[in-house]
Amino acid sequence: MANTRSYSAKGPSQRQLRVGEMIRRTLSEILARGEVHDTALQDMSITVGEVSVSVDLRVATVYVMPLMGGASVEAAIAALAKNAWELRKRVSAEMTLKHSPELRFRPDDTYNRLEEARRLFADPQVQRDIAAKDLPEAEE
Repeated sequence: MANTRSYSAKGPSQRQLRVGEMIRRTLSEILARGEVHDTALQDMSITVGEVSVSVDLRVATVYVMPLMGGASVEAAIAALAKNAWELRKRVSAEMTLKHSPELRFRPDDTYNRLEEARRLFADPQVQRDIAAKDLPEAEE
């Protein structure tokens, strides 16, 4: 019986990572060239941060963020979701996969998590703990 889980305890396989990166690059190029003829997409610059692919490579979750505050994240995701079929068609035309993956768009919160980590490291209490850990322990 085949394993039907969509996740693995070890994390994504090399194939999932490779296919995800190929989809990310292809989508980025398609969006940069403005190949989708939708004024909502052409009026905004969108970055594709990451693409995670299901085990069977049939679903690709695309993490996106509009650049330079030109549009809200919700507006960008709505525009991409509206044109998901066209984007899927163009991605499959440029890649050689058995099945063209369904594209699902989600907000990329990497930058928010990075900002939160910077804020935590700037906290005086955390700085004190880091400095105390770096001091050599007294010998007994």
